[in-house]
Amino acid sequence: MRRSIPLFLASLLVAVLISGAVAAQEKTVVTWAFWGSPEELATHEQVAAAFMEENPDIEIEIWHEPWADYFTKIQTLWASGDSAEIPDIAFLSPVSNYAADGVLEPLDPFIDASGFDREDFWPGLLEFAMYNGEVYGFPRDIGLEVLYYNKSIFDEVGLDYPDETWTWDDLLAAAEQLTVVADNGRVSRYALGMEGGKYQLWIGQNGGSILDDMYNPTECTLDAPESVEAVQFFADMMENNYAMPDANLSQAGGDAAVFQSGQVAMIIQNASRIPVFNAAELDYDVAVVPIPEDGQRSASAAGAAWTMSSFSDNKEAAWTFLSWLQSTDGGQAIYTQSGEILPALRSTAMSDAFLGNMDQPENRQAFIIEGENAKVGRAGMFPEWNELNGTIISPGMQTIWAGEVEVQDALDRICEVADTFLEENGYPHEG
Repeated sequence: MRRSIPLFLASLLVAVLISGAVAAQEKTVVTWAFWGSPEELATHEQVAAAFMEENPDIEIEIWHEPWADYFTKIQTLWASGDSAEIPDIAFLSPVSNYAADGVLEPLDPFIDASGFDREDFWPGLLEFAMYNGEVYGFPRDIGLEVLYYNKSIFDEVGLDYPDETWTWDDLLAAAEQLTVVADNGRVSRYALGMEGGKYQLWIGQNGGSILDDMYNPTECTLDAPESVEAVQFFADMMENNYAMPDANLSQAGGDAAVFQSGQVAMIIQNASRIPVFNAAELDYDVAVVPIPEDGQRSASAAGAAWTMSSFSDNKEAAWTFLSWLQSTDGGQAIYTQSGEILPALRSTAMSDAFLGNMDQPENRQAFIIEGENAKVGRAGMFPEWNELNGTIISPGMQTIWAGEVEVQDALDRICEVADTFLEENGYPHEG
């Protein structure tokens, strides 16, 4: 005998099935944009999977492009104004440029409502993602540099390893012993490999600056005595064969390549090189960067940031993901454990995710010391900075590294042209 299901029960069952199906379809999709290598993409995918496991109501859709195409393609999407195509969360730098264009959402209301701890960022770092006093992004990491040194080369020469007491004079004294020059004048080993573009580090250590104000500049200050002395210090290192010339470094494949091959004994670089050197089983460690006798630590408070699109239709879900990305219990720990970054949050850097890592380098505390002294100053926080730096400052500095112009003359000329540029772009000199 066939039994029938009462009508109201059948209706209830159908309703439950339908509601379950609808619920399954009601995931909020957050599109997440970034660039990066295949290895970095794999880490991002791991981050997305971990977030979705904790937040099953939000689906993360990855929008990945190589560096060469990333900014062009995302700007094309912004120009379209199509919120369905524009990524909700995007990795960007410099944030101030895009905030000025109105394509980014201010994060202050979300920060204030959630109680997110702004003070957990390294000094000056959050400022790198601000525009007109508002926060428009969360830097994922901090790109500060430390001194990497080849322990085997130091042992071979009989030098003590660098430590916190090292000054510029100590660096020069060590460089004299570490550099190897043949009778024919050919340099087979330089003491230091460092891109010319990092000259700002020396300037900051010596109390100088590029501009009088990196937010609202009125004049170039590269021609000031503190800046001139710092640039001269680095130029002299190249002139004396202590530092590999900038052009040679580029032709040789960059600082990581020449450090691995033993062509240089030291480099000044951020945490991104750690996985490469560990994979190569190099015998190395790190130390804080030497400073002038009366100078200051001046690590760069900068880093590309996670930002929220002003076009997003899912801002609450986007904030849920963004704040999780920037938490020690979430994305920050995963990125740090990958070995690719020094995290933007001090709480993450002080945790086992970074300090507890037993891989090289042994002296990870060097990153912490530099981080606690990080400063804004290497890149301008105003929309015209990229043009100013790319067309005036950097080309002028290259003439110094190439040995074509005297340092003082080159810096005087750079500032003369830079001051004209600033005035033409609405940053008049007040003096």
